[in-house]
Amino acid sequence: MSASHPDLTTVPSTGQSAGPRGLQAAVELLKPITWFPPMWAYGCGVVSSGQPFEGRWGLVALGVLLAGPMVCGTSQAVNDWFDRHVDAINEPHRPIPSGRLPGRTGLYIAISWTVASLIVAWFLGPWGFGAAVVALAAAWAYSAPPFRLKANGWWGNTACGACYEGLPWITGAAVMSAAAPDWHVFVPAILYSIGAHGIMTLNDFKSIEGDKQSGVYSLPVLLGPERAGIVACIFMAVPQMVMVALLFAWGFPWHGGAVTVLLLLQFAAMAKMLKDPKGLAPWYNNTGVFLFVIGMQVTAWALRSMLAAG
Repeated sequence: MSASHPDLTTVPSTGQSAGPRGLQAAVELLKPITWFPPMWAYGCGVVSSGQPFEGRWGLVALGVLLAGPMVCGTSQAVNDWFDRHVDAINEPHRPIPSGRLPGRTGLYIAISWTVASLIVAWFLGPWGFGAAVVALAAAWAYSAPPFRLKANGWWGNTACGACYEGLPWITGAAVMSAAAPDWHVFVPAILYSIGAHGIMTLNDFKSIEGDKQSGVYSLPVLLGPERAGIVACIFMAVPQMVMVALLFAWGFPWHGGAVTVLLLLQFAAMAKMLKDPKGLAPWYNNTGVFLFVIGMQVTAWALRSMLAAG
């Protein structure tokens, strides 16, 4: 599944790899803007566990650190290294293709951040450490040969959705409970992971040309922008519809009603986005996705009420 690409292991130095500029490039490699989804999902897991926060704030803070800057940061470094040929087309200003992180610096950061993530995860106990191992393995499998899951949009988006939403959600609940979470916790974690599949599709619109040239078959490449936009909306909407039905069935009409309102607002945003999926995907990521993640937290508080009472 891996795509062929030119050897860029020795990127020429621009003289900016040392000092503050080098540090800035390293932070840019870890893409802080991408840390929010897994951090938020871990927080949803913490809330949905039904466990008291008192005496567990250290676990909360350490888990958020692990989910965002550590594991997600690692995944971004790994992706940038193995996508340096794609970024040379789509985003030549990125740290590796621009030469701000010359040679194999990007690879060394990815490896060292993997090790650092495992060290941090160790202090979260067996559930946190086990989840980190799974997430880091998925991060490397997503970008690196021979698996390179991202070479196929169906597989790659599934792995991303699971690691961005479902896995940190379940991990947050497991760490707080020091045990396997209640089955009710798994349901929204899985549903919102499926929804994140659609969000990942929207993220791929920005790299269509580079993906085509590099043999990365994202859904916008496989299906075209219009059909990929429709598929993304289906993936985002249907799991939320199921979640709404479950919230009502579980006796949480106010929470179900709130998620319904959020979903209706997303429908309005989707209708606008589908008029020009390629051009409006970034706009939707700043509007519809915000509504999506608010619904996650509303659902988490419903579960908290259920499990704390139980």
